[in-house]
Amino acid sequence: MLWFLFCIALLLAGYFIYSKVVEKVFVVNPKRETPAYTKQDGVDYVPMTKKKIWLIQLLNIAGTGPIFGPILGALYGPVAMLWIVFGCIFAGAVHDYLTGMLSIRNGGANIPYLAGKYLGAPAKHFMNVLAILLLLLVGVVFVASPASLLTNITNELMTSGSVGAAAVNDEAGVEKTNILAIWTTIIFVYYIVATLVPIDKIIGRIYPFFGALLLFMTCGMLFGLFFEGIPFFRTVGSDVGFLDFFKNMHPDGTPIWPILFVTIACGAISGFHATQSPLMARCTENEKEGRFIFYGAMIGEGIIALIWCMVGLSFYNDQASLAEAIKIGTPAKVVYDSAIGMLGLFGGILAVLGVVVLPITSGDTAFRAARLLIADFFKYDQRNIVKRLTIAIPLFAIGYYVSTIDFSLLWRYFGWANQTTAMVTLWVGAAFLYRNGKFHWIATIPAIFMTLVCSTFILNAKIGLGFSYDLSVWGGIVCTVVSVLAFFKLLKPMAKDEGNES
Repeated sequence: MLWFLFCIALLLAGYFIYSKVVEKVFVVNPKRETPAYTKQDGVDYVPMTKKKIWLIQLLNIAGTGPIFGPILGALYGPVAMLWIVFGCIFAGAVHDYLTGMLSIRNGGANIPYLAGKYLGAPAKHFMNVLAILLLLLVGVVFVASPASLLTNITNELMTSGSVGAAAVNDEAGVEKTNILAIWTTIIFVYYIVATLVPIDKIIGRIYPFFGALLLFMTCGMLFGLFFEGIPFFRTVGSDVGFLDFFKNMHPDGTPIWPILFVTIACGAISGFHATQSPLMARCTENEKEGRFIFYGAMIGEGIIALIWCMVGLSFYNDQASLAEAIKIGTPAKVVYDSAIGMLGLFGGILAVLGVVVLPITSGDTAFRAARLLIADFFKYDQRNIVKRLTIAIPLFAIGYYVSTIDFSLLWRYFGWANQTTAMVTLWVGAAFLYRNGKFHWIATIPAIFMTLVCSTFILNAKIGLGFSYDLSVWGGIVCTVVSVLAFFKLLKPMAKDEGNES
């Protein structure tokens, strides 16, 4: 228990101490008028209070990633907690803060524009393709995972008789696959509506309710861990010591490097956030609110990730049982089993609904962000709903087709695309700081680390080049060295007006 509380304390210290360092390096200008006012259009550029934006930002970025990823990461043992804590403080939250603030400084610009401005045109074109691909994968993945959880809830209510006279069973012709299809359709319909209407009409109004479910889920699972008599770290041995945080306890012997750092994305660092922060940058009322909104929301996601990592490390009797549950029903089964097991049927269902909220609130904004990226690329005004439909309809049609692909394959591609986007985004932030004579190492060091992770992974993974592990490790080192040399060789200081510092 003390190790868990210590990790939470480190995350909070990261916000209250390190975030101020990052803010000081960046240098905010409270007198500068933000895009929420300079480009106010009543659709995407809408001023909102910082508390509401923080909640929306948290719900936008926290899909199933900070839940499913840490549960999968728990297979490696307590080392997963180290990556969540230090990755969140020094990489993920810095990534989110710089993305949000650079977007504010550049009129609410998206990440491809920022990549082009600070790294050059090739980076812009690469990020356009990568960001749209990532958003499409996010949207599809975040349809499947909540639909699966809602199907589990529906089946539980039907079989327990909680739906009274309306309860039916398999003999009445209702099958689990049909229920899954129904929930999938409902979620897709919601995404279409939420993607098209002004951001303050649905997202700005119903997200506080979703936030309440999220808080219940977080507090509920914490309550279960503390008061249900479940030993902390039970799956790996409850007497965990300091050295155990550096051991690989994966039952299959899967190497920690680099797979753990791709498996746990949201909660440590996630490139998906780079597509979401500009949405809230367009609604932020003052630059001084950026630390609370962007860095703070990432710390909140890190706490959620820690809780679910601890659930994975504690709920089952051993690592083999955790691995078997994941094999049978993906991390969704772990979520369902642990919530019902610790909080009972009613409380467990509410907690699962809190989990369902996260991917749904990320999925709708993923499709919204994809629409805006495409619109920005073609310079296609989005104030008219017909023009929004022109982009949205083909986008959702492609999304539906992609959703028919095997989920496990989609998740693997999503993981790599997600972390590669984070890698490029960190280089963008580092380039801005370096070219403006600021202390760029707060972004450059995590950028180097993520370059090593992503290049090693894609060289070794079956979905990539499939090289041997040793060759991939050395290849990753070479790719990283080349990237660092190119960064310092090719970048030049910016002209004073380019930096948008005034």
